[in-house]
Amino acid sequence: MVNLVAAQKPLMNGLMKMAGVQPYSVEIEPGTVMNFWVPCETVKKPGKGEKKVTHLEKPTKPVVVLVHGFAAEGIVTWQFQVGALTKKYSVYVPDLLFFGGSITDKPDRSPTFQAEYLVQGLRKLGVEKCVVVGFSYGGMVAFKMAQMYPHMVEAMVVSGSILAMTDSISVETLNRLGFSSSAELLLPNSVKGLKALLSVAAYKKLWFPDRLHKDYLEVMFTNRKERAELLEGLVISNKDATIPSFPQRIHLLWGEEDQIFKQELAYNMK
Repeated sequence: MVNLVAAQKPLMNGLMKMAGVQPYSVEIEPGTVMNFWVPCETVKKPGKGEKKVTHLEKPTKPVVVLVHGFAAEGIVTWQFQVGALTKKYSVYVPDLLFFGGSITDKPDRSPTFQAEYLVQGLRKLGVEKCVVVGFSYGGMVAFKMAQMYPHMVEAMVVSGSILAMTDSISVETLNRLGFSSSAELLLPNSVKGLKALLSVAAYKKLWFPDRLHKDYLEVMFTNRKERAELLEGLVISNKDATIPSFPQRIHLLWGEEDQIFKQELAYNMK
């Protein structure tokens, strides 16, 4: 039986190319490959006798990097924003490691690890400076990027995220939402579990048939072992939590009814 979520990918690829971005894989080092959606104008067409693109041109407009959350890969998360942004910006949409085909054989699973490889990938694509937009898990990665690479990250927009997931925030959030672990919430393995995640993560309740939920589970929740390890690597002790001094402009964009990271956390962070 055809997976409906997988079947619509060619259509999305075509729509995204019309919007101005196309997929491109970067081998950061042996054993580590990160997938990106990059500006179409940076992709050098293969020469005569060449089968594929050998290098990319540097971006010609200010760069915006859109970093996805935990429940979907990059372009699925940001598909509705790309078209509006490509008119004025060179837009890059990465798939973080263990999402959307990005993979590594390295054992580290921390947000710092994700940030380091994301920066390496962007540099290989010719990006020298950028504004980073991070959603949820991607926001924590974005904060690490800004902290470690202030000369690259000029400004940030962070939505529904926090500096770091401390054990106290993790316990309070899970208890309030009625989940026993982050994996139970963010790595559902059943239609019931996916519906529970969507009921918490989405403000507007949308109805989809169970068939579509099953197909989404099959396509979007790959690399379960590694993603469970990412969740374990996300939580730090309260005593290890620090507040960096960020030189960048930071814009916090929040949903009033955010159930995972309450608005109070945004005000505290500010």
